Amino acid sequence: MNIDGQVLHRFAKSLWGLNRSITGDGVRKTLKEIKAVIPNLEIHEVPSGTKVFDWTVPKEWHVKEAYIIDPDGKKICDFKENNLHLVGYSHSVNKSVPLQELQYNLHSLPNQPNAIPYVTSYYSKNWGFCISHQQREKLKQGNYKVFIDSELFDGNLTYGELIIEGESKKEIFISSYICHPSMANNELSGPVVSTHIAKNILLKKNIYYTYRFVFIPETIGSITYLSKNLEILKKNIFAGFNLTCIGDERNYSYLPSRMGNSISDQVIKHVLSFVDPNYKSFDWSERGSDERQYCAPGIDLPVASIMRTKYGEYPEYHTSLDNLDNVVTPDGLFGGFKVVDKCLNLLENNGYPITKVLCEPQLGKRGLYPNLSAKKDYQKTNLIMDFLTWSDGKKSILEISDYLNQPMWKILEIVKILEESELIEIKK
Repeated sequence: MNIDGQVLHRFAKSLWGLNRSITGDGVRKTLKEIKAVIPNLEIHEVPSGTKVFDWTVPKEWHVKEAYIIDPDGKKICDFKENNLHLVGYSHSVNKSVPLQELQYNLHSLPNQPNAIPYVTSYYSKNWGFCISHQQREKLKQGNYKVFIDSELFDGNLTYGELIIEGESKKEIFISSYICHPSMANNELSGPVVSTHIAKNILLKKNIYYTYRFVFIPETIGSITYLSKNLEILKKNIFAGFNLTCIGDERNYSYLPSRMGNSISDQVIKHVLSFVDPNYKSFDWSERGSDERQYCAPGIDLPVASIMRTKYGEYPEYHTSLDNLDNVVTPDGLFGGFKVVDKCLNLLENNGYPITKVLCEPQLGKRGLYPNLSAKKDYQKTNLIMDFLTWSDGKKSILEISDYLNQPMWKILEIVKILEESELIEIKK
């Protein structure tokens, strides 16, 4: 596996400047870059006006240029310098306004005076600019030329889908969203990690489960995808993960599925309890990403969210400060990648062990009992015996690992020994 933190971070940098929104060329260009890493990715277009459950696919948004000219003739809030300057889905404007009127359409953060906030107006006609509060306080009285060259037109909502077929039709579902511009942890980290998880799976020769990856705009994208694929998803999805905010080095955290007891919940909690015993677990009431759609009543997919620092829990969230320098790092991204990879590996190798002998097996004749009474040797032997005593086909390897308070990746070493010694068989 030639994937490390530097590879992930470079890929994030290559996507950084694209103006992603819930529709438009920024999304298409992002998917094109992802497809260059995982060529089997299929790109789908859903026309504006399409009914998707209680929603309607919106018009497509395209921006050519946007800026403000101050009374001294200086260009400020230039979309080309930072695409966060323009409120998402702003309509075209070309007029001169006094500062007092302009202020109604400016957005800043007094508590974070050097940050440009991220603001959108997807579903109501509006326009506006985002500016650092420091700069806003320096604006002088006078007339300001406001120029936005944008289009809202009947186009398409675009999303990417990759299905990697395994031995089983049961699927593991991985979702991440591609609709935020110029923010690193809250958005780019998710599709960056997801892309390379997919690449890693494509390199494997034998996989048991089928994997379904989707790269979608948040909320309207997941609703659209569910409306088109619900029947097959409900039939086949065995486990699922929403990947978001997974690239910083501060925390590991997890938000459960609505019921909180799916195999997805179990495996995330198991992995994080050994990777980071101080990980933060959130309640379903604290949801806020696409898990809201995947776990909605009547949908009820077993999807939980894997995160580093959760959206809304770090000060740079939804601002220009959420960048690839001081928030998302190579080590942060690679840590997130490794946690997801561990979760998938444990799901792949989970099963129900059944002992093939009655009573305790004679370990000595199989070379599994120590010849000398060294403490470390007995610890391994005791672990073998503890595992065997629960190998009745009723508890999974993951459940036994939890019961023994051992990381499943360590228990899988025991499983391999016992399978090679023909003492157990594993049922899926």
